[in-house]
Amino acid sequence: MPVFVDGHHLITPTSTAKTGTGSTATINTNGSVTFSSCETLSLNGVFSADYDNYIIIMRHRHDSATNGPAVYARLRSSGTDSTTGYTWQFVFANSTAATGLRSSTEGYARIGMTDNTLRSGLVAWIYGPFLAQPTAFRNVSVTGFGNAALIDYATTHSASTSYDGITFSTGLGPFGGLVCVYGAVK
Repeated sequence: MPVFVDGHHLITPTSTAKTGTGSTATINTNGSVTFSSCETLSLNGVFSADYDNYIIIMRHRHDSATNGPAVYARLRSSGTDSTTGYTWQFVFANSTAATGLRSSTEGYARIGMTDNTLRSGLVAWIYGPFLAQPTAFRNVSVTGFGNAALIDYATTHSASTSYDGITFSTGLGPFGGLVCVYGAVK
């Protein structure tokens, strides 16, 4: 099993699911997933009783001329997305300004922002998605939007359900990139 840093192990999804015309999603030999032209990308079988907490690392780029669409995530159980119970908040720093936003009772976690001109990236820590208790996310996203932007997110999901997967989307058309899920030592 590949090691990321001191006990963080790369998790190979049991399968992927995707939507989008011409979309592809390939599980690489090391467990990472390369994807393109995806409206949605789901990673199944990445959360288990082996680990309590996980780290997701993604680089991505939006396929169209649309700058700045958000990257969303939904927890999954047995191939079905959880579509209620998310509350998120973020701080967005761009140029010389910083703003914030909070949204509750959403159908998704907002975990990043993407750009069509430059690769964007995010690192998300997910606390207890496989445990039958509410789940928390903490993540940071960077993008070329407006000459480099930093976005800091926090999300809670209120359901006390055990989740084994996660779905990503932008809500504004297809995107592509590379995503890795790491399990953290219990």
